[in-house]
Amino acid sequence: MRVSRDPYINNLLDKAVPYSAKNPVIGRVVCVLQVRAEKRGLELCPYPSRAVLKDEIHEVILTAEDAGPGKTVNQIAYLGYFEVLEGGVLWVGDSVSVDGLEIGRLAGYDLTHFPNHMNIIIQVQGALQTGLESGYQPGVQIAFTQPEVITHP
Repeated sequence: MRVSRDPYINNLLDKAVPYSAKNPVIGRVVCVLQVRAEKRGLELCPYPSRAVLKDEIHEVILTAEDAGPGKTVNQIAYLGYFEVLEGGVLWVGDSVSVDGLEIGRLAGYDLTHFPNHMNIIIQVQGALQTGLESGYQPGVQIAFTQPEVITHP
């Protein structure tokens, strides 16, 4: 089977961000994690977007490193797993909030465990804290929302 060229990897689109508006992706934390890694070697896939379906479960991982599509991330803290309550499209740069407080920006995706789940990497400022250290509990809401300003170069 022949596959066409990816429009993002091959810079085939006339805008860096193809959408003008999107719904937030809303989830509920179902498992709080308490571990970190110094040399994890997460290889972020080159794609800026991933669609997630209602009822899927994915893992959220935090890093303070310079992270983005195609980069490798080593120093991480695990936040937890969440169940998607309202599916949609995740996009690198989305604002990520837990319990209504912004924690960082979506940096990319690691597919080590896919199709079981996707690792969703969030770039944060400052010290890395695990989900336990942040005081999160199962049931807390997590939201991925469109940034206030979308650049359309």
